[in-house]
Amino acid sequence: MASENSGYPRRKPDAEEGKIMNWAQNATLADSHAVSAPKTEEELCRLIAASRGKIRVMGNKMSPGRVLKLVAAGDTLLDLRHLRGLIAMDEHSATFAGSTPMHEIYEILSAEGKMLPASPGVIAAQTLAGALATGTHGQGLQQSSIADEALSIRMVLADGTVADFDRDHPFFHAVQLGVGALGIVTQVTLRTRSSLIYTCYKNAVSGDTLEQDIYDWNHNYALSKAWWFPNENQVHVWTAREADSEEIAQYRANNNDLVKQEQTSDAMNETIDQTLEHMRSDTKIVDENGKPFRTVTRFKDFSDVTGDVYQVFCRGIATPQINVEIGIPMSRVGEVIRKIKDWHSETQPHMHYPIILRCTGPSASWLSPAYGVDTCFFGFVVYYAEDGSLSEEGVSFLQAIERVLAAEGGRPHWGKYFDESLYHWPEIYPQWQAFRQVRETLDPQHKFDNAFTAALFD
Repeated sequence: MASENSGYPRRKPDAEEGKIMNWAQNATLADSHAVSAPKTEEELCRLIAASRGKIRVMGNKMSPGRVLKLVAAGDTLLDLRHLRGLIAMDEHSATFAGSTPMHEIYEILSAEGKMLPASPGVIAAQTLAGALATGTHGQGLQQSSIADEALSIRMVLADGTVADFDRDHPFFHAVQLGVGALGIVTQVTLRTRSSLIYTCYKNAVSGDTLEQDIYDWNHNYALSKAWWFPNENQVHVWTAREADSEEIAQYRANNNDLVKQEQTSDAMNETIDQTLEHMRSDTKIVDENGKPFRTVTRFKDFSDVTGDVYQVFCRGIATPQINVEIGIPMSRVGEVIRKIKDWHSETQPHMHYPIILRCTGPSASWLSPAYGVDTCFFGFVVYYAEDGSLSEEGVSFLQAIERVLAAEGGRPHWGKYFDESLYHWPEIYPQWQAFRQVRETLDPQHKFDNAFTAALFD
């Protein structure tokens, strides 16, 4: 089993007394006495103005520890759980406090017959501000990240003042995805639209033509997501279109709950059984219904479904893992898939989870991995073993595949794991220097830094 020396932290399920750990329990963020939980925006302003140390926000602690952790004594970790909820709503928008969990936003909007134009991320436990800060996205070329649906963003700045940034503000596209380095997001106004109902077709297909299929799925359907099993040369794909009147009627008759068609397919069952065998060997988890296993057993005996976008696509099962996700321009995806096939054929790497493929339209956020271009995100997962370690072969696979994609100009997802030494940021982000200038203007003393962001931008 791999250790921290392999590049990824070991999980420590038994937290030390008096310590705050991230959600995955693989990093200590701070001593508990360093946490402050202001109850109002005014109290937050006073706290930030008076602080002489560094300040980070824990959110729901879903990100890697290095993004969140404090650096030194006198630093502050903010718990903004009190600054959450719906603030205002009109016909075309809704304003939420920054620390509102995404699942609450989806529930509130759905109850009003509304949705975000952006497809949801897989895991909805993260906060709205955290989703913006890391570039959380769903799937579908007709939309991009959640940050791209922001109409205005309110932040508390390093001097304790409050600033509002709308789409006409010259700093807006930096603020959309700020990696927590520009200020503390307290409110976000999001664009909304009337809720749509989708029918999602689920299929198992050969990987032989994936290079072309990935384009067809994404151009022919509103939403698409695929899981590629290179060892078995098989792909499980979801393609969704707006439901027709008969499907909508069936959905309404089901009390607006997800409709699962009675006809099922067992085309993935053998592949899933082989995947489960790898996962059990790697993780040594004895519970047959453990969360890591449920992330793939759901592909057995699958069926088409009809529901709203959150019921269909926000289906993630949160379980501690090392998750690497790299964005590649859509124009080069076929070429990159061929290179991965060749690399896989030559090296026969050990995998216990499929490659996840989700594509989005271009993002306006300067630091989005999808900035300016249609982008396909390649996702890779290794689950923790029962004792908190990671499979050495799994770690080797992650490190090798990231090198392959980084060499192709890939841009890593900010809220997941990546080896920053592989990337030359000013080359892959055309607005990198412009972002740094905004940072110098809004936070000249770098109050919102920690070791990770300082290394990135300084």
